[in-house]
Amino acid sequence: MANFAKPENALKRADELINVGQKQDALQALHDLITSKRYRAWQKPLEKIMFKYLDLCVDLKRGRFAKDGLIQYRIVCQQVNVSSLEEVIKHFLHLSTEKAEQARSQADALEEALDVDDLEADRKPEDLQLSIVSGEKGKDRSDRELVTPWFKFLWETYRTVLEILRNNSKLEALYAMTAHKAFQFCKQYKRTTEFRRLCEIIRNHLANLNKYRDQRDRPDLSAPESLQLYLDTRFDQLKVATELGLWQEAFRSVEDIYGLMCMVKKTPKSSLLMVYYSKLTEIFWISSSHLYHAYAWFKLFSLQKNFNKNLSQKDLQLIASSAVLAALSVPPFDRAQSASHMELENEKERNLRMANLIGFNLEPKFEGRDMLSRSALLSELVSRGVLSCASQEVKDLFHVLEHEFHPLDIGSKIQPLLEKVSKSGGKLSSAPSLPEVQLSQYVPSLEKLATLRLLQQVSKIYQTIRIESLSQLVPFFEFSVVEKISVDAVKNNFVAMKVDHMKGVVIFGNLGIESDGLKDHLAVFAESLNKVRAMLYPVPNKASKLGGIVPNLADTVEKEHKRLLARKSIIEKRKEDQERQQLEMEREEEQKRLKLQKLTEEAEQKRLAAELQERRKQRILREIEEKELEEAQALLEDTEKRMKKGKKKTLLDGEKVTKQTVMQRALTEQLKERQEMEKKLQKLAKTMDYLERAKREEAAPLIEAAYQRRLVEEREFYEREQQREVELSRERHESDLKEKNRLSRMLEFKEIFQEEVISRRQAEFDRIRTEREERISQMIRARKQERDTKRKQLYYLTTEEERIRKQQEEEEARKREEAEKRKKQEAEHKAKLDEIAEKQRQRERELEEKEKKRREELLKGTDAPPARPAEPTAAPAAAAAPQSVAPAPGSGKYVPRFKRQTAEVSAPAAPTQTPPAADSDRWGNRGPPPADDHWGSNRGGPSQKPDRWVPGSRGSDRPSGGDAWRSGEERRSPFGSSRPRPAQR
Repeated sequence: MANFAKPENALKRADELINVGQKQDALQALHDLITSKRYRAWQKPLEKIMFKYLDLCVDLKRGRFAKDGLIQYRIVCQQVNVSSLEEVIKHFLHLSTEKAEQARSQADALEEALDVDDLEADRKPEDLQLSIVSGEKGKDRSDRELVTPWFKFLWETYRTVLEILRNNSKLEALYAMTAHKAFQFCKQYKRTTEFRRLCEIIRNHLANLNKYRDQRDRPDLSAPESLQLYLDTRFDQLKVATELGLWQEAFRSVEDIYGLMCMVKKTPKSSLLMVYYSKLTEIFWISSSHLYHAYAWFKLFSLQKNFNKNLSQKDLQLIASSAVLAALSVPPFDRAQSASHMELENEKERNLRMANLIGFNLEPKFEGRDMLSRSALLSELVSRGVLSCASQEVKDLFHVLEHEFHPLDIGSKIQPLLEKVSKSGGKLSSAPSLPEVQLSQYVPSLEKLATLRLLQQVSKIYQTIRIESLSQLVPFFEFSVVEKISVDAVKNNFVAMKVDHMKGVVIFGNLGIESDGLKDHLAVFAESLNKVRAMLYPVPNKASKLGGIVPNLADTVEKEHKRLLARKSIIEKRKEDQERQQLEMEREEEQKRLKLQKLTEEAEQKRLAAELQERRKQRILREIEEKELEEAQALLEDTEKRMKKGKKKTLLDGEKVTKQTVMQRALTEQLKERQEMEKKLQKLAKTMDYLERAKREEAAPLIEAAYQRRLVEEREFYEREQQREVELSRERHESDLKEKNRLSRMLEFKEIFQEEVISRRQAEFDRIRTEREERISQMIRARKQERDTKRKQLYYLTTEEERIRKQQEEEEARKREEAEKRKKQEAEHKAKLDEIAEKQRQRERELEEKEKKRREELLKGTDAPPARPAEPTAAPAAAAAPQSVAPAPGSGKYVPRFKRQTAEVSAPAAPTQTPPAADSDRWGNRGPPPADDHWGSNRGGPSQKPDRWVPGSRGSDRPSGGDAWRSGEERRSPFGSSRPRPAQR
């Protein structure tokens, strides 16, 4: 290890060694200087030394030496001059990149030089043997020999620089620039393995940054500049990963971006979010996660609509169409129905994780499985106006697949729409951050969805259908593909069907015995049975004795019930008010507690921050003092080493050692040593000058004599070689003439053979051309016949569809006419019934007036009034009976007991005229018929309908009293009620 008084001396020594071809020794000399503890203070010459040192490291491909030197130089200029370190690192990167590009260009030039017509013309036998044994091409060998070593060194350079610059707040911009260059290197040369390692290195750097929070010069991610640099690096990583096709690494990059945002609790800019969601759409589409892909498109549409002011209407329509088609591409059934509990838990965690990534929710508090679903997404698209912004063919496609019911022609409706959709797409002019939108990628998923909808709708109208008919309904796929799709649908309980290949039919069925449809049918059947039972066995209405005692009992009970309900509602309302007040008080107390806790935490954080700042200052001061003490100690040791041969010591015993004292003494001693060294060098230069002059004076005559001898020898050698070359040329010319004479005899045979070969090949060519023309004509005829067949089939299908449509329209018109005719007949019948009921009510009112007049006449008569006249509808036998029955008192009028007893004794028995005692009032008055009289008159008003069990319209054939099957002698008047009137309540 050489000791240099000044760094410039080491640089001069390195230049001398480089000039004589000893680059390794020059590199070692500079390495010793840089790693020496003597030069720990930054100086301007050290920057030039680092430039030369890195040049040598790059020329000799010594990555380890470059790393050690950069680490030492970072220690030197970390606190003094960081810009110098940046310049050195940029120079190092520039040199490595330039060398790699030169190697690449040399390999390309070598490949172009090897690209000749005849590769075996000038090749040596050993080259042929090497090519056969190795089996390598020229480009592969040149890449392995020239390009690969420099690519390895360039990759090692990027790793070294990133390792040196990691987690340093003063070098964040340089770190981001280096990472960007490394990404571009991997992208340009398709280095997928190195790209994965690079992403892992950057990921570990961020993990260490969070792990060691008390590190010196640690970057502050809460600062906007630092956060933007870290975000730009991650987004560059995401873009390069998608361009290289490394989708797993791209998804990890997305998670890195989300983790970084969760770490700082901030949302990035809208332009970065657009890139984020555009890359998410590509990742989820490649991974066949159609639901997450659709949600990413929905988020991307919202961002573009809200933040992109330059977005054109055409681009907005294309983005909205992509979002709607992506949502429609999601399978309409849940694949996790038959999964186990462990799988469901894993799926739940995965959905929550994806929901956080898609929704960019920094503090998730919802269940991902409940939020992310196809139905919820479609409703969001409709409610947020995404569907209204989409193109017309996408809207029609949405309505046909989600709302309309066309089991027989859904395929014919969908196919032209899919053709239009497949032709849409292109680059967005007003959104350059988005990839090129191609709607044709959704066509296979939409065809599969249309097939599922067709199977679902056909299963509702058919129980069995032939396989040929079902195949004709699905124009997208062959039946084998439809069968695979149906297997998946049956597995996920989307449709119930079986395929019977022996009979050539498809059988549809119910999804299970516990289906909703079967439950509804059972409930309806039970209700119908209850109605029939009530009609066959009606509940008898008994007269209430309490009704006579308390006439207004029902009103009183109703009022009391209403009062109790009102009181209950008031009590419930008071309870709710009390609970609400209690919750408000608890909420206020909780807010006060949280506010106090927040203030306490802020005060504690301020105190901890102040203590941390104070400890940091003390540590910096302590480190500065220790560093100054070490430098003073090193200077002292260096001075003692120099003064070992002197006669006196540099410092007196017991003298206090300080940095200034030691530096002053060292400078004095260095100045003395420099003066002595200059004197010695002058004396040595004078001596060497004398010796060199003497040697040259002695060597001059000897050099001249040697030159003359060499001149004579070379002239003789030239003459001999010239004579030999002339003789060899003459011999070669004679041998060439003999060979020409020998081969001239074969010229005629050669021309004959050539003509035979040409004629034979011409005949073969004519034959092949004739066969080709004949084959082409056959193909043209076959295609023409196929087109005719297709046209005929299309015409037949069109006419058949038109006939079916007309038949359906005629059937619907006939049904409408029958319904209108039926309604008209029912209205006429109802009008007749209302007219009959009105006449019957008029007759009843007349009878009641006559009865009232008769009662009044009876009450005004004598003590033995005549009997009541018979009713108009009474039988002749009943009219001849004695009329000695006591008259019934008027409404509420008192009759003495002895008169009632006399009337009862004197009146003969008349079972046909007197109603049963259980069905009559003891006062004899007749009240209105009960409201639930199924067999009585139509006194209830116009709203009461006539009994459907009565054959006549006037009720003259109805049975009287409570017995529905009494003889005709016991029947009442045809204008009165068919039942005896119950007691008045």
